[in-house]
Amino acid sequence: MVKTKKKSQTTKHKQKSPGKAKVSKKEQAIILITNDDGITAPGLHNLVEAVKDLGKIVVVAPDKPQSGMGHAITIGTPLRLHKVNAFENIEAWQCSGTPVDCVKLAVDKVLHRKPDLCLSGINHGANHSINVIYSGTMSAAVEAAIESIPSVGFSLLDFNIEADFSASRKYARIIVERLLQRKQNKHTVLNVNIPALPAELIRGIKICRQAYAKYEEDFIERKDPNGRRYYWLTGEFVNFDRGKDTDVWALANQYVSVVPVQFDLTNYVLKTKLEKLWR
Repeated sequence: MVKTKKKSQTTKHKQKSPGKAKVSKKEQAIILITNDDGITAPGLHNLVEAVKDLGKIVVVAPDKPQSGMGHAITIGTPLRLHKVNAFENIEAWQCSGTPVDCVKLAVDKVLHRKPDLCLSGINHGANHSINVIYSGTMSAAVEAAIESIPSVGFSLLDFNIEADFSASRKYARIIVERLLQRKQNKHTVLNVNIPALPAELIRGIKICRQAYAKYEEDFIERKDPNGRRYYWLTGEFVNFDRGKDTDVWALANQYVSVVPVQFDLTNYVLKTKLEKLWR
């Protein structure tokens, strides 16, 4: 009888414990932050400042500018990863590789787990329209999504090293807060561009599609002091898309543009046509 009574008390105790577990404090979100302008870039520091109290922030960024690297990865040379004291009370690392390398190393060697959110930027210069293809900023965000980490790439339409990031900080925080409010699809990628305007002149956030535009490029031929030819790429951004639902239109009309992008490059409309034509 004594044994039965003790067993009953133990069972009763076990039944209470699951109820207590439900009221435990929610675990703090882990936010990975990277960029393509390098660990010292003002845009990166402004992004950290904007969201530093929204979760546990870990920064892994290139040790030098990596603009225009696209989705490049380092395979022919060793990668270096060093801890740096770049931000007060925030863990930060600099990597000798590309923005995509930074994301891969962050998950495998720094965090040892996938973060809840990856933020890339704030880039110095636009990443709207076709720029998303070339952008190291956006490639870092896309790599995170490939790794099943919801991500956002932020860009300010100002290349100046002394650019005013106050509006960017405001809208970066708004967007990150919204994303953290509910569980996101693990492959979510948002391309966010912010006009180079004071916050009070920005009219809000506009969800857009990517405009059809491209660069009309030219290579200027020059000679170095030894008389050898070299080429310098120049070009003009030309928008062929007059739609009022595009990122280019939104930015020209004082909105922050938000374009959901994806790494699946399949043209599903053409796929359907070819399936019918090529039977």
